[in-house]
Amino acid sequence: MAQVPHFPLMIPGATSQAPNKDVRAPFDNAPIATVAAADLGAVQKALETAHALFRDRDRWLTPAKRIEILSKATKIMQGRFEELAVEAAREGGKPLLDSRVEVARAIDSVHICIETLRTEQGRVVPMNVNAASLNRFAMTRMEPIGVVVAVSAFNHPLNLIAHQVAPALAVGCPVIVKPTEDTPLSCLRFVQILREAGLPDEWCQVTVTENRQVATRLVTDPRVGFFSFIGSPGVGWALKAQLAPGTRAALEHGGAAPVILAADADMKLALPGILKGGFYHAGQVCVSVQRIYADEKIARQFAKDLAAGADTLKVGDPTDAATEVGPLIRPREVDRVHEWVEEAKAAGAEILSGGRKISDSCYAPTVVYNPPDSVKLSTLEVFGPVVCVYPVKSLDDGIARANGLPFAFQAAVFTTSLETALRAYARLDATAVMVNDHSAFRVDWMPFAGAKQSGLGVGGIPYTMHEMQTEKMMVLRSPQL
Repeated sequence: MAQVPHFPLMIPGATSQAPNKDVRAPFDNAPIATVAAADLGAVQKALETAHALFRDRDRWLTPAKRIEILSKATKIMQGRFEELAVEAAREGGKPLLDSRVEVARAIDSVHICIETLRTEQGRVVPMNVNAASLNRFAMTRMEPIGVVVAVSAFNHPLNLIAHQVAPALAVGCPVIVKPTEDTPLSCLRFVQILREAGLPDEWCQVTVTENRQVATRLVTDPRVGFFSFIGSPGVGWALKAQLAPGTRAALEHGGAAPVILAADADMKLALPGILKGGFYHAGQVCVSVQRIYADEKIARQFAKDLAAGADTLKVGDPTDAATEVGPLIRPREVDRVHEWVEEAKAAGAEILSGGRKISDSCYAPTVVYNPPDSVKLSTLEVFGPVVCVYPVKSLDDGIARANGLPFAFQAAVFTTSLETALRAYARLDATAVMVNDHSAFRVDWMPFAGAKQSGLGVGGIPYTMHEMQTEKMMVLRSPQL
């Protein structure tokens, strides 16, 4: 067996006594790399380096230098496109055709940072409008908020990192990034590329932490200016509660995305859209279609048609270009999803497709008809390849049930009626409502945010850049004004 590659610490001047972490492919558990883990001493060194860099304004990178580095990074990424896609597919389990899209998005995300930086501006604050403000001129500019600590998730191992790291560097914040230990390789490759493009090592450091205690110490250190988190709500909200005073935060969690399917919905749009939005990356997306509230006149037929489509999806090795649905990230997630489906079945739900394990790592795309509102599939984010269809008596009935959970992220409505679309948009608890498109639609320059328990702050490249800065005003007094 060929020896797997090893990734050393990416913390300048640090050593660690922590044992290496093994990285294994979720599809077949094959070893694909080892990664040096950071103990508490290494994490403290990373924080010390990043904080000292931020405090020394003479060492800050100019906007022109940041643009130069980011531009070079996109060219390197483009040259290694297929290598990055295959690695992301292998370590994260997202099928290769979707991982290629992810690499393209990550490159575009860095381009958006450059575009935003070039067009960003402060503002003039009105003066000379009353006696108190005479002879004064006021203006603002944006400045970096401080050290950014970014904790990321497994499901988009390259583009999520790009969304957290590139905006921080674009606005001039030193960043320490902690990828999940399940999928650290895309992150490590991205940071290697940034350094190859000319970024000094201390501006972006990677910490695959020894354990959760060390990760908590990293996040809650008073030298952290901004905490960026993508992951489960239980972990995110718990960490936010422990942040040092003054640390700003953005949390991106999940939901149980609802779709309203009106009786007049165009099935040529609805069926393929929901099939993709529900089973893309085996449902391991924070805005995956999970709950479909369909008018009772069409609900059962739609569910049958969706189940027939689910049965045609090719499940298997994510590095095979023909695969449409890959593995779940860990075998225990396959077991959990199956337990939830069995619970719904025992409570009276109909399993129209799937409902079974294909292997230790893969679960069949599953359509469940009318599970009770009390079961886990109806109340929690499944984060697996399961879509539920519920018959409803009216649009307002569907909206009320869609709004019945403590999560709010993206939602969708399929209808040919403008009035129905506008009513759903106005009444759904969501930060974005897609009309005649699935709930998982996203482009990287649009706002992307959870509400209620689904998150805090606003993602999307320009919005993240804004949150990682402070607006600083200067007031100039002169008799010439």
